[in-house]
Amino acid sequence: AVFDAWLDPAWLGRWMFGPDVRPVTVLHLRTEARVGGGFSFLVERDGQRIDHIGTYLEIDRPRRLVFTWAIRGESDDDGSTVAIDLAATPEGCALTLTHTLPAQWADYASRTRHGWTTMLDALHRLF
Repeated sequence: AVFDAWLDPAWLGRWMFGPDVRPVTVLHLRTEARVGGGFSFLVERDGQRIDHIGTYLEIDRPRRLVFTWAIRGESDDDGSTVAIDLAATPEGCALTLTHTLPAQWADYASRTRHGWTTMLDALHRLF
C-alpha cells in the first residue's frame, strides 16, 4: 500500500500535495506508472503555478521506485533523481528516500530535505 501511494494520484493528493500537507491548490496529479512513463504534479502556490515533473526509471513493486524530479521550466533534465526503498518490518515497512541533487542545486538541499520530511510525515500519518 505504501509503494502504491507513490504512484496513485488519489493517494498522492492525500500526502504529497494538497491543503492538508501545505498551502497549495492542486490543479492536477497525473502519473503514467511504468518505466519510461512520466508524471506531472501541477499545483498553485502563492499565485504561482509549479509543475513537478519526472520520469519513472525503476519500478520494482513493492521494494524500489526510482524517478527523476524537476520543476518544469526551472530544472528540467538536470539530473535530480529520487530513490525510494521499502523494506518490510514487523510494524509495516521502513522507507528510505534518497534524493540526489545536482551540484547547481546544492543551496536547496536543506529546503528539499524539509519538503520531503513534511510529505513523509503526512504519508506516515495515513498508515
